[in-house]
Amino acid sequence: MHLRAFSMIFVGALTLVAQNPTPTADPSESTSLPAPAKQGDKQLVSPAPAGPDQFLVPKGTRVPLSMINSVSTKTAAEGDRIYLETVFPILANGRVAIPPGSYVAGTVTNIKRPGRVKGRGELYVRFDSLTLPNGVTRDFRARVGSLDGRASETLDKNEGKVKSEGNKAGDVKTVGEAAGAGATVGGLAGAAAGHAGMGAGIGAAAGAAAGLVGVMFSRGPEAVLAKGTTMEMVTDRELQFTPSELDFSNAMPRTHPSDGPGPLPSKKTQSTYPTRPF
Repeated sequence: MHLRAFSMIFVGALTLVAQNPTPTADPSESTSLPAPAKQGDKQLVSPAPAGPDQFLVPKGTRVPLSMINSVSTKTAAEGDRIYLETVFPILANGRVAIPPGSYVAGTVTNIKRPGRVKGRGELYVRFDSLTLPNGVTRDFRARVGSLDGRASETLDKNEGKVKSEGNKAGDVKTVGEAAGAGATVGGLAGAAAGHAGMGAGIGAAAGAAAGLVGVMFSRGPEAVLAKGTTMEMVTDRELQFTPSELDFSNAMPRTHPSDGPGPLPSKKTQSTYPTRPF
């Protein structure tokens, strides 16, 4: 009897479980998953901001440089490389980020030789990369911001080109010196013939003509960035470094390769015709 009653109770319990299945999760409470990316969708990724352990050199920073090699419109070609080094420390967050002796590589992007009658030599330079003394490198596309104050060349800041000086005064001096030399020789020859004044006039005209021909067949001063010439590079982007990248304990020793004569003297102060031609 008792066994029969227990069996009936057990069957009833199974019936109740079958009539009340386990409830499913509420869709409104489930965590939504991102839809799979479709072809053509643009993924916008924000750049990671510089943290407290990052050292940032801002865009537009002026970095003083010195030429290691020389470049001239007379011998350079488009694509030629130029090499420079930094000469003053650049700080970031109170720490030296670009020490003196860091290397900068650049490219000659365009040249124009001076004309025989008019026109100046023009040289376009672009800075491409920075290498710290420990080998850490950053790439960019920087421009020339200023040029050595001792240089006879001038800088067009709007276009970033280095222009040679004009030589009109030198051309006039050449013609004048040639005319004077011709007058001297003509006067001596005329005196021997009894016509000193006429000989001097003819000699002066001949000398001036010879000087003018020489000017017509000679080019003006070339644009030159000589070894040791200083200039400023203006960065075109932010340069970010980590503390480990600014560890210079095992840096390469500096060899002072940029020591040189610096800018060439102005052509206007040099005689373009010998003072005693005869």
